[in-house]
Amino acid sequence: MQEYVYVDGKRYKRGYTTGTCAAAATKAALAILLGKNKLDSIEIDTPKGINLNIGVENIEIGKNYVLCSVKKDGGDDIDVTHQMDIFSKVEIISKENIPKFCAAKKLEYLEVTAGKGVGKVTKKGLSIEVGRPAINPTPLSMIAKEVEKIIETIGVDIEDILGDKKILVTIFAPDGERIAKNTFNPNLGIEGGISIIGTSGIVEPMSDEGWKKALSAELSIKSEEGIKEIVLVPGNIGYEIMVKDFHIEEKNIVKMSNFIGYMLMECKRLGFKKITIAGHIGKLIKLSAGISNTHSRVADARTEIMIANLALMGCEKNILEKIDKCLTTDAMIDIVREYRLDSVFDIICQKAADRAWKYLREGKEEIEVEVYMFSMDRELLGRASRNKQ
Repeated sequence: MQEYVYVDGKRYKRGYTTGTCAAAATKAALAILLGKNKLDSIEIDTPKGINLNIGVENIEIGKNYVLCSVKKDGGDDIDVTHQMDIFSKVEIISKENIPKFCAAKKLEYLEVTAGKGVGKVTKKGLSIEVGRPAINPTPLSMIAKEVEKIIETIGVDIEDILGDKKILVTIFAPDGERIAKNTFNPNLGIEGGISIIGTSGIVEPMSDEGWKKALSAELSIKSEEGIKEIVLVPGNIGYEIMVKDFHIEEKNIVKMSNFIGYMLMECKRLGFKKITIAGHIGKLIKLSAGISNTHSRVADARTEIMIANLALMGCEKNILEKIDKCLTTDAMIDIVREYRLDSVFDIICQKAADRAWKYLREGKEEIEVEVYMFSMDRELLGRASRNKQ
């Protein structure tokens, strides 16, 4: 594996997903079960095309089973699952003893289920049926692929070994229930533990893709629940104000972080009829100028946007120079108020609503967009909406 990647001129270490851990632990356990020899490490392919050699730990050999674990490595994109142990127990078991709710089948002789610390899906809208283990399709395919490889490598006739029995794989994570409380799982209706996830098998440091997918899943669940009006907030300021001051139910709110453009298009795709964006002026002033990712590393033109709007109002140069020296948008608010230029907030808010609506492109005529813009002191600076009218 190319161990490092470069992002913004800095070197970051790659890692591997919980799905890769589950597949590697399963492959090692099955190899030991059929070959009877302990392993220190196991090789595994990932959907990204990168081959890994991963250490194997906590090996336990029983009469008809083997279990072992792999330690999750998030590389330099460390999250709460970094360094947790992902276990796989592989056993040959009679068909009548197979658990009722296993993951979707990939091989006739293989069943995959979840044990302690791996969650179960309780809400519609995900890629997994309600009641099944939270083991996503890609990790499930990886597990099946590695099982087939071991059987081919050892050169055994699987029917001779199994007869009328099956291979049962149980993925579990002893610390999973505790760790899952700090993930997106509670928002996604996944209860009892972590998810076994990953689409490439590799964790790319400083990547937003996993975050976006989790947000999409959260939106999908809300759509399945019949919610037609959604509130998107960049963070805690918008969230708390909308709940406490505007009495919006928490189930109707999603924290979108900086991904305004991405989330707008996901809302359109999932059929929401009204999208409300509520947050601090520091984020929404960027949206008013057509900036769809509000991270300061991507775009930070807050001062220039404020100056441009004030200049169009005929603001005097000495006031614009004061704005230019401000380090924050909240500092700008004080100057705007001092010179009674408050109407600029309404202008910026309306432009934000207009930009968000236009960003939706085809089909936007059926969607209403509303914007609430706040100061750090929780004051409503502006409120505007936009639809086909």
